[in-house]
Amino acid sequence: MKNKLLHEWHWLKDTLKRTDRQAAFVLTMAGFLVVLQFAFGSRRFFRTEIGSLLSDTTHLELMSWGWWFSIQGVTGFVIPVLLLLLIFKKKPSEIGLGLGDWKLASILAGLYLPLVVIGTWILSDGESFQRQYPHYHQAAFNWSFFFIYELLFLFYWIGWEYLWRGFMIFGTKHVFGFQAVFIQAVPFAALHVDKPLPEALLSVVGGIALGALVWRCRSFWIAVPIHAAQMMILDFWCSLRLRTEIEGIGIDSLIEIFRQWLG
Repeated sequence: MKNKLLHEWHWLKDTLKRTDRQAAFVLTMAGFLVVLQFAFGSRRFFRTEIGSLLSDTTHLELMSWGWWFSIQGVTGFVIPVLLLLLIFKKKPSEIGLGLGDWKLASILAGLYLPLVVIGTWILSDGESFQRQYPHYHQAAFNWSFFFIYELLFLFYWIGWEYLWRGFMIFGTKHVFGFQAVFIQAVPFAALHVDKPLPEALLSVVGGIALGALVWRCRSFWIAVPIHAAQMMILDFWCSLRLRTEIEGIGIDSLIEIFRQWLG
């Protein structure tokens, strides 16, 4: 028995010596950061644990959304970036924070965003979408709330995208190469299991596509407008429709919405 345990101990030491320290750390920390986000970043946690301590709860709902978005930004972006910079002494450009192939990224974003604007304009005409977006419904009727909400939402998307398309890809690519794109897509898809089936299945394809795009452009920044624009522009269109109560997807409806908004 003693010899068996000793053998296993030597095997473990030899295996750990051959294991890439950075890749193992990144994969492990990604798991911890997701757990921390779910444990302490929810709106429910804010309302029950923090909201009860506040003397002024006038904007408690908005603050709860801000809390969720901020914690995602911190656990997904701030902490991972600091870990790679401080522990592994990486340069910003080595961990996806540089401009990379910004010309290609700009061309792709320029081709994609107009499609998002048109697509979300059409979707916003549906009553079900107007009930759902913005998630913080009061933002639709108060532009101050809207811009605060969307600014915090942008920080959320930066955190969400960096954790997968930045931290996991650039933190492990020296070991896995292009396979890192597929590795990060697995937990990304797993976090969509509670979504409608079509969205959950598309998250597999979308995670790989965004990862490949980041890999090609050598910068995670391209993933932020690609992913965030869909939600944020949809919020904008739905807010305008809720304010003006104008229906239709034609140019006349669009002109009338802007006429009432700006007039």
